Amino acid sequence: MLLGKLLSESVKAKKRINSITKVEFKVFSQFDDDGIIQWLVNNLEFPNKTFIEFGVENYREPNTRFLMMNDNWSGFVMDGSEQNVSYIIDSECYWKYELFAKAVFIDRENINEILSSCPFDKEVGILHIDLDGNDYWIWKEIEVISPIFVVLEYNGAFGIDRAITIPYNKNFVRTNSHYSNLYWGASLRALHQLSKQRWYSFIGCNSAGNNAYFVRKDKLNDIVRETSIEQGDVVSKFRESRDRSGRLTYIAGNERIGLIKGMPVYNIDTNSLEDI
Repeated sequence: MLLGKLLSESVKAKKRINSITKVEFKVFSQFDDDGIIQWLVNNLEFPNKTFIEFGVENYREPNTRFLMMNDNWSGFVMDGSEQNVSYIIDSECYWKYELFAKAVFIDRENINEILSSCPFDKEVGILHIDLDGNDYWIWKEIEVISPIFVVLEYNGAFGIDRAITIPYNKNFVRTNSHYSNLYWGASLRALHQLSKQRWYSFIGCNSAGNNAYFVRKDKLNDIVRETSIEQGDVVSKFRESRDRSGRLTYIAGNERIGLIKGMPVYNIDTNSLEDI
């Protein structure tokens, strides 16, 4: 935490950057998103210091924990595991901070009802969607909140050329859908197009190539600026593919798409199903 506070002060001083990867650092986040979020919260206007994060597991590696502990933001987190949420509620941070946790399997039929039960104003500071599945469809469905910025996890194995996502399946579970663990979510282009339709501007991706950042258009300024998908795209290099026994195979790059070749995806541009 002490090192994070020092890094946070350093990030605040950076006003002119050509990529959000230049302000990265990690305290609790799985990769280096803590720094990006610190830079954004110090360079955007937030009427409410609140966040909502989906798919947090036991909240040991979320993108919002450092923000909560360093800046005293309030949060609402969700995960599909009762065990994970019980762990969060029993943790020290649950009574030290204004944190609410809910065990729920999110789908597009229940998402707005769940968000309506959140004790925050509609104009939430941050929304982070990390479901490893129906991320595109859930983001498309949300109507009851208007976040200042949104963090969306994209599937780098899908590449940048096509605007594709997995077809909606209410009961989608990544590990059950394909043994490789590579068939999930949406491409960056699909999330980019949807966010643009929703009046959000793309400002870049983290250097790990898994999280994309979108800021509500009315909140952009001379420091936080829109970038093109070509300039902001980052190719993921982490290797999480698995064999049929669940063991890591460390397959990377374009070889990943070969493992899931023939699996169905929904093309946003043609509004039709096609194979990977």
